[in-house]
Amino acid sequence: MRFNLPVLVYQEKNCVHNHADEIAQMGKNALIVTGRNSSKKNGSLDDVINALKSKNIKYTVYDGVEENPSVETVMEAREIGVKAGCDFIIGIGGGSPMDAAKAIGVMIYYKNENKDFLYKSVSNSQSLPVIEVPTTCGTGSEVTTVAVLTVHNEKTKKSMSHRIFPRMALVDEKYIKNAPLKVICDTAIDALAHIVESCINNNATEYSKMFAKEGLEAWSKFKDVLLGNREATDEDFHNMMYASTLAGMCIAHAGTSLPHGLSYPITYELGIPHGKAVGYFLPGYINEATDEDKEFVLKAAGFETVEEFSKFYKKACGYEKFPQELLDKTGELILSNQRKLANCPYKVDAEVIKNIISF
Repeated sequence: MRFNLPVLVYQEKNCVHNHADEIAQMGKNALIVTGRNSSKKNGSLDDVINALKSKNIKYTVYDGVEENPSVETVMEAREIGVKAGCDFIIGIGGGSPMDAAKAIGVMIYYKNENKDFLYKSVSNSQSLPVIEVPTTCGTGSEVTTVAVLTVHNEKTKKSMSHRIFPRMALVDEKYIKNAPLKVICDTAIDALAHIVESCINNNATEYSKMFAKEGLEAWSKFKDVLLGNREATDEDFHNMMYASTLAGMCIAHAGTSLPHGLSYPITYELGIPHGKAVGYFLPGYINEATDEDKEFVLKAAGFETVEEFSKFYKKACGYEKFPQELLDKTGELILSNQRKLANCPYKVDAEVIKNIISF
């Protein structure tokens, strides 16, 4: 078995403020990478800026990260960071800014390379130090090496080839307390998918399943909030962020599988939120698994059957039928995605993919 998680993780109230000294140890000039609005509304951007100011650290804010960030966005931010002389990166937001932060850290380090370098295999890739401040409860990007970017000329999303762990993750549930329920639902389903796909996976180990069980049980405690059955409590918000970070730890070791691979063309073509797109394929993926794997994930997450989970997903995320032509195309594409196929523990052919898509 293998276990490696070189990310210093803190989860607590006022996390950024409490660890300003450690932030300052990362460098002298920060590039803050974030989206256009949410980090300003939830206070996370102000918290980071105040922490940097308190330690006399220079900073530049790049707030141009869109949902499902593109390679072009990474290159634009790279130029700004190089010009400003930035020597470390702070990603603030959901998966989009955090993934972009990792890619930008790589491209500033290799400042003379062009955008094709993002998908070039390099042994022992390097990066500027990256700190992540998650403000959604889904991606787990703060503890993974993954950076998924939109590649417009291929009309899909792809993980960059370089595997870079953030140095530090500062997790504070206060940033999601005023998030719309729809955003919480979409991101929480993504966290669930991370855990499920890491369990029903050829790379699953006793270590990854230990994190998975803990994450699923934390997730089960707030799942009725996702249906709008009650208001979220402070404990719920804590569990949302806790489950998300644990889910990230799971995929850091096992990786994702078919549902994530199937979701990328859907997100690109329809603009569907990532968590909702992944969740569409999750019931079918679970249904094809062994009885042992099915029981493990369903029981820990608080479901009796795959059908019960499918109904839950449709109610929580708002079910819609995707165009059949696009689903067919997605099914064809996944059969050539060797990385996702290799992670799946059961035999996959066109019939199995059809069953997953149509479940």
